[in-house]
Amino acid sequence: MTARKPLIAGNWKMNLNHLEAMQVVQKFVFALPKEYYESVDVAFIPPFTDIRSVQTLVDGDKLAITYGGQDVSQHASGAYTGEVSGAMLQKLGCTWAIVGHSERRQYHGETDEVVAAKARAALDNELQPIVCVGEQLDVREKGEHVDFVKEQTKASLAGLSAEDLAKTVIAYEPVWAIGTGKVASAEDAQEVCHAIRELVAELAGEEVAGGIRILYGGSVKTDSVGELVSQPDVDGGLVGGASLDGEDFARLAAAAAKATA
Repeated sequence: MTARKPLIAGNWKMNLNHLEAMQVVQKFVFALPKEYYESVDVAFIPPFTDIRSVQTLVDGDKLAITYGGQDVSQHASGAYTGEVSGAMLQKLGCTWAIVGHSERRQYHGETDEVVAAKARAALDNELQPIVCVGEQLDVREKGEHVDFVKEQTKASLAGLSAEDLAKTVIAYEPVWAIGTGKVASAEDAQEVCHAIRELVAELAGEEVAGGIRILYGGSVKTDSVGELVSQPDVDGGLVGGASLDGEDFARLAAAAAKATA
């Protein structure tokens, strides 16, 4: 149990067109009773092409949810074909920007240095970065996962002040658990999230460390989220496939709310 309100963020990855996006959000809103919003924050992280449609729904119906981008450029503007700037996301009403997701690191060669620059770009545009970190299976099997994640986290937050970190979310996503159906045990998640919080305390002080939200990502499901968010240092989930159906995602958010209410 913690004073930190859980955040359940649904990362749709490269799924759902803008019409499907609206259906998912509408189904979610109808399925989640309003009282649960007092116990859990909910965010949708759709593809860039869906954000305007989600914004229209959220603003038009005054929905108690937030949304954001799956990535953000480290550049402010210019000749960077295919990139999307923080200013563009901010203008669309986004609250969040995921940076450093393992799929970006793996398929696009993003380094910790790039991730830190993207986090900086998000903050400069009044977006809250969700900074993703996590180890490969071989690192965990060697028992080096805690040290690896702490070093990766420190490098991915380089240049951020204590004030910046107070506006940042960290998502621990063991790479071996993403999209595989494997899920770290609640104890495994707690071990690493606790180490991350200790690192933040070293970097920015106990007050910031006590307030920062640390999520777990990696095959989060309705039947596992309650035990995860009940851990003292796990403050929610970065959810993938389970967020693609509005009713399923509502059940997951409700389970998180019940576990921490």
